[in-house]
Order: sequence, then structure tokens, then C-alpha cells
Amino acid sequence: MNIEKKLKDLNIILPEAADPVGSYVATKKVGKLLFISGQISIDDKGKLIKGKIGKDLNTEQGYKAAERCALNIVAQSKKACDNNLSNIKECVKLTGFVNSTDDFIDQPKVINGASDTITKIFGDKGKHARAAVSANSLPLGVAVEVDAIFELN
Repeated sequence: MNIEKKLKDLNIILPEAADPVGSYVATKKVGKLLFISGQISIDDKGKLIKGKIGKDLNTEQGYKAAERCALNIVAQSKKACDNNLSNIKECVKLTGFVNSTDDFIDQPKVINGASDTITKIFGDKGKHARAAVSANSLPLGVAVEVDAIFELN
């Protein structure tokens, strides 16, 4: 499967892979594994998607924020693979963090935005293990953060 063609067919434009703003690296290769640091929810204009799910944003808005995190993950993966997404064998795992109220219980529905996006782009190679975790707050007040592990060819 040609991932670049798939992105075009899906009318997906990847964002620019952002450089880290702290004491960490955006990606780390260990053997045949590629670890992608947590990618925060940023819209297509570069504006942070902020707020607490269950108060400021609803589940659908959280889902959309998680989709944006997934696109950032793919952009970071592409950069780490010398702009060649065919170097990715499969997605192993996503971990999603949802800035949510104490009584919000639909974290998995929010993180489905990231999971569905990865699977849409990579097909069966995008199916992955996952965790969807509630957080009292996230960096810069963003709604969602997702990190990933990929296996490389």
C-alpha cells in the first residue's frame, strides 16, 4: 500500500512536524521500533485545541482534537523515516490522554479519533493496541495528547 497515495485519496494534508519545545526528542528509534512523543491537539491553522472535555468541549469535539493528534503523529513518523512512510511496517500502540472532567467517562470515544485516523491511513497495518486515559490537565491546556509506537521495516 502506498501511504502517500492513500493520504491524497483521503484528501489529508499532514501538518508540519513540530520541533520539541522541552527537554526531549520528538521521535526515537530503538531497533525496529519508532517511538513518537506525545502530540498535542493543534488545529489545521496551528492553533491549540484547548479545553476540558465534558465542560468546554463535547465528545465529538474531543474526537476531532484526537484526529489532529494522529495527523501530527503521522507527520512526525514521516520526518523520522526520511519522508518515506513506506518504511513503517505497522502501528503497534497508541496512548491517548484526555483533559476531561471528573465525571466524564467516554475517553475511549475521544481517542477513537486518533485510532480511526491511523487505521484509515495505514489500513490493517494501522490496527493497534491502545490506552485511553483521563487527565486532570494537559500541557498548555490542550484537550488531547496522543503518543505512538510504530514498527519499522
